[in-house]
Amino acid sequence: MSHASRPPEGGAQETPDPAAWIGRSQELRDVITSNLAVRIAATFGKPVPQPGEGLPLLWHWAYFQEPVDPPGIGADGHPARGGFLPPAAGRNRMWAGGDVEFIQPLRVDVPAVRRTTITDVKEKVGRTGSLLFVTLTHEHLQEGELAIREQQNIVYRAPSPPKLSNDEPVPEAQWAMRVVPDEVLLFRYSAVTFNGHRIHYDQPYVTQAEGYPGLVVHGPMIATLMCQAFVDANPGKGVTRLTYRGLRPLIAPQPFEAAGRIVGEGRAELWAANEAGLAHRAELQFAG
Repeated sequence: MSHASRPPEGGAQETPDPAAWIGRSQELRDVITSNLAVRIAATFGKPVPQPGEGLPLLWHWAYFQEPVDPPGIGADGHPARGGFLPPAAGRNRMWAGGDVEFIQPLRVDVPAVRRTTITDVKEKVGRTGSLLFVTLTHEHLQEGELAIREQQNIVYRAPSPPKLSNDEPVPEAQWAMRVVPDEVLLFRYSAVTFNGHRIHYDQPYVTQAEGYPGLVVHGPMIATLMCQAFVDANPGKGVTRLTYRGLRPLIAPQPFEAAGRIVGEGRAELWAANEAGLAHRAELQFAG
């Protein structure tokens, strides 16, 4: 169940400036159901949180999904643009990164609300051409109390050959978790997050329409696995904040490592990398 603020005056088709979407807001209501938590746990091979317990880090990304009927789906499998998000015709969508503040866990089987505002829209020119950056600010609440505050960055870029390697040195890890992102893992994560983006499951589409050499591993799943590796290696440390950024895509089924190291008092550096170098980086803050 959701409601959103009115679209920019004149409607999506008549508004040439994507910045007109700044300030749009949306509210989604959901229940952090144990049924979905069971499916997420099975996807990652982790214990199932019981009713009343807190969700593990970043599992909330599987909730607050707004289903769109088939006529509202774009060619890439995402909801068609120009509705809540600004139009970006002819561009490919990428999950660029974000900043998540963990105030208290969202509890299983308790109703919750996510309030979202488009706080920034910028056009930039990068190595691959024109880029449209959209910043969303989310507030997740349960029983009127703020649980998670988050900024999410989405980038729309003109079709261009993807960057598949990174020459930046991979740090020396204090812990590492090996991940084999096979087709089943990608399908199951798409299913639990209700993510229809075809780059994660449609081999002809991802190779022919978007120019990748194979299926693309979900950016949100990579961030979740980096956090999971930290928690597994550092029991008892409470995570308070995560700032993450995608550097390049990971392509299935090539294995990668979700790794990290402590770099200071209450701070850890996380990354995902494979034989072609770094793919994602993050800074994590913790207590305890």
